[in-house]
Amino acid sequence: MISQPELIVFDLAGTTVEDYQDVHRMLKKAMEHFHIRITLQEANTVMGIPKPVAIERLLKQHFHPDITSDLISEIHSVFVRNMIDFYQHDQSVKEKSGVSDTFKKLKQKNVKIAVDTGFDRSITDALLDRLRWTEEGLLDASVTSDEVAHGRPYPDLIFEAMKRTGTANSSSVAKVGDTSFDIQEGKSAGCTWVIGITTGAFTHAELEKENPTHLIKAIPEILNIF
Repeated sequence: MISQPELIVFDLAGTTVEDYQDVHRMLKKAMEHFHIRITLQEANTVMGIPKPVAIERLLKQHFHPDITSDLISEIHSVFVRNMIDFYQHDQSVKEKSGVSDTFKKLKQKNVKIAVDTGFDRSITDALLDRLRWTEEGLLDASVTSDEVAHGRPYPDLIFEAMKRTGTANSSSVAKVGDTSFDIQEGKSAGCTWVIGITTGAFTHAELEKENPTHLIKAIPEILNIF
């Protein structure tokens, strides 16, 4: 039995980054720009998946009569613009407690760290620039939903993170995230450790239904698992 992973793939917003329904609000705002009103709870149901896919699902839920790729792209463009502005300027943007310290301790154990996300590259770069994890040498890779064929719950993001970090076998990979789609992604990739964090978008009960290998309340608890 492997005692610790070679690579851990962490989600961003809600998992390693504080999120006070910020992504929900920006998605809601983008939809409302096109006169489509959704609730924050409806936005929550699509957290974790690629945002164009999320937008299409929300349009279908509201029986929008004209769901086209152009409309989805236009809504997504507004969402991207809003998120970049938020991550660049809002004072509330910060990592969850103990994340950098946990990353440092894992790297001291020769564990590689990657992040994956339902965001596209432009939003992710704005966020990572703000957090300065890359500059501080805490990340070995980041993978975004527009860089793979399929986002969550498919395993593509994890497989790409493995490729970028030179990790050969998914049995030596751990996945950490705050949505059911993160858990499904980790399981579909064949990760030995699939860890849900209960202080993000989905509740303990919602994550437990997906049968993760572990459930935690804070990122530093990762260190107790390994």
